[in-house]
Amino acid sequence: MKGLVIKNTGSWYSVKTDTGKVVECKIKGNFRLKGIRSTNPVAVGDNVEIALNSEGTAFITHIEERRNYIIRKSQNLSKQSHILAANVDEAFLIVTVNYPQTSTTFIDRFLASAEAYSVPVVLVFNKCDILSDDERHYQQSMIHLYETIGYECREVSAATGEGVDGLHALLKGKITLLSGNSGVGKSTLINKILPEANLRTAEISDAHNTGMHTTTFSEMLELPEGGYIIDTPGIKGFGTFNMEPEELTSYFPEIFHFSKGCKFSNCTHTHEPGCAVLKAIDDHYIAQSRYQSYLNMLEDKDENKYREAY
Repeated sequence: MKGLVIKNTGSWYSVKTDTGKVVECKIKGNFRLKGIRSTNPVAVGDNVEIALNSEGTAFITHIEERRNYIIRKSQNLSKQSHILAANVDEAFLIVTVNYPQTSTTFIDRFLASAEAYSVPVVLVFNKCDILSDDERHYQQSMIHLYETIGYECREVSAATGEGVDGLHALLKGKITLLSGNSGVGKSTLINKILPEANLRTAEISDAHNTGMHTTTFSEMLELPEGGYIIDTPGIKGFGTFNMEPEELTSYFPEIFHFSKGCKFSNCTHTHEPGCAVLKAIDDHYIAQSRYQSYLNMLEDKDENKYREAY
């Protein structure tokens, strides 16, 4: 029997079968993703085959090949990965310029990982109703930066509903992953989009301006207009996984564009003579923050980097 994994609670998986019935399942056997060790070998969004048992539950016996996935380095076990979701049409990265602040490093790492698997990303800037004039100006500069690169950006307030209606057209008929740091208002936004979801929300910690995890597992939520939202737990850091340094340039569209003019085909864009990327940075065609993210990711082979969130 075939089905779709719609919830992962760590030990059990909820699978919606082709008949529409939801069956609680466990894993049978050891699954591997192209030899990658993963903390969750089965992910929400996976198409699977299951074998029912006499107790009304089932074993997952086979995972169909994934067309894509969003994957990150596990922060607890540096040589393992964590798959946020599989077989997605797009991702919404929920970001906030304050309360808490989402770093450009986090944004760029998520975008690069999505580029690696050809997953379109919409940057959703939340909490626009509580920004100061300076914060609003900073948000506009961020939006200008990412729109210039080619990413769609939306400004919303999950609390007031401002801008939320405009997201429905983007969600209709698609499987959309929602991700972001803890505290950016992801659960509040989902409750606005899909009131019957009634997800739990939490206050921001005033002392540290950080959010608390309210979602503890990944889940697919069906939209009345067709499609699914995949809700995922809030994350602190985003370690890239299995990215070779020579591939990294192609995951930054603007750096890749200028790299075609480099003198050497194996240019790392760090020190080489005749580097068109370094010239583009000097000429302000590439943002310094993006270049710093690129350099930061070049160092990802250092295994000790993932012992702590950054």
